Amino acid sequence: MKNHLVAFAVAASLAAPFAAQADTILYGSARVSLDYSDESNSLFNGDGSWDVFNNSSRLGVLGSEELGGGLSAIYQYEFGVDLTEGGNLESNRPKFVGLKGGFGQISVGTQETPYYHIASVTDIFNTDRSFGSTAFLGGSFNGFSLNTGADRDLGDGALVRLENSIYYTTPDMGGLSIEAMLVANGGSNSTQGRSNDIDLWNIAAKYSGGPFSAGVSYIRLNGDDRVALSNGISVDLDLDQWVASVGFTADPFSIGLIYEQGTLNEFGLLGTARFSPGTPARFGDSDAKNIYLAGEYRFANNTIRAAYGRMDTGLNVLGSDETMDNYLIGYQYDFSKRTRLWVEYIGRSSDSVLYGDQNAVSIGTRVDF
Repeated sequence: MKNHLVAFAVAASLAAPFAAQADTILYGSARVSLDYSDESNSLFNGDGSWDVFNNSSRLGVLGSEELGGGLSAIYQYEFGVDLTEGGNLESNRPKFVGLKGGFGQISVGTQETPYYHIASVTDIFNTDRSFGSTAFLGGSFNGFSLNTGADRDLGDGALVRLENSIYYTTPDMGGLSIEAMLVANGGSNSTQGRSNDIDLWNIAAKYSGGPFSAGVSYIRLNGDDRVALSNGISVDLDLDQWVASVGFTADPFSIGLIYEQGTLNEFGLLGTARFSPGTPARFGDSDAKNIYLAGEYRFANNTIRAAYGRMDTGLNVLGSDETMDNYLIGYQYDFSKRTRLWVEYIGRSSDSVLYGDQNAVSIGTRVDF
């Protein structure tokens, strides 16, 4: 009898960790393409090149645990996986832990922003080249920092995801929900010209009812309005930006439209200064605007996509008007619910000093598991 009890205890102890992980899901997405890209501007005429390109492949686990009384613990660990050149298990992909219940959801970690949740209504293409800094004002704030230490500042990835964040989402209220994010990254913020308290905050309201959706988001970086660097260059760290979106989905069609305006994206546009001969350069001193329309049509295993956007950076670089037009078309064939093949074209037309014409073709495959 004692031996049976010992065997039962050993078996129970071995099974316990697996029982605790019963609600954990392992998932991933492999996204690789063969791309041809040719870019040029008024200062540089580059030659086109071919590249085997990784498109944000990832590997992750997510799950939840019922705690009783309608309360659940939630968690996610997602890592970037580069299938082409290494750099695996890096990037600022979502990693967080939190609680979910009748009050809504609150989580802490590295998380997608409310801003992106509004703007992503037009992020429909497969290639990573489609929705970056020259098309999406929220797509390029790369954690610009005056800090020279090890602190990673606001994150590498952009306004798509931010580190050191606290995120709250209300329960669904008849199709309406509110999301709020605070970023608090201590370090040496006072020497960086940013706040010692809340570095960045972001709020959004979303509504979804039937085939229609709409949303608006406002994001603000708290800091000094002028921080001197060197050689007459200064940076503005008191920046803000907003986005509004509308969407319509009714099979086999879907369409999304966003409008953005603000100053926060300038750090990712490289045109982060209003350059004029003989005057100091000031970073974060203009007001960018962007409008972007995207849609798709699905039939059988096929999807056709198209998008057009016009971005006015509000910058004047050496007398050049930094305005650009973006246009994209794409075709996708679904072998199954998890495996697809795509062919997409990305074009940009601009006479600016910083950004000229772009022509790129991406031929890729994606497998989800």
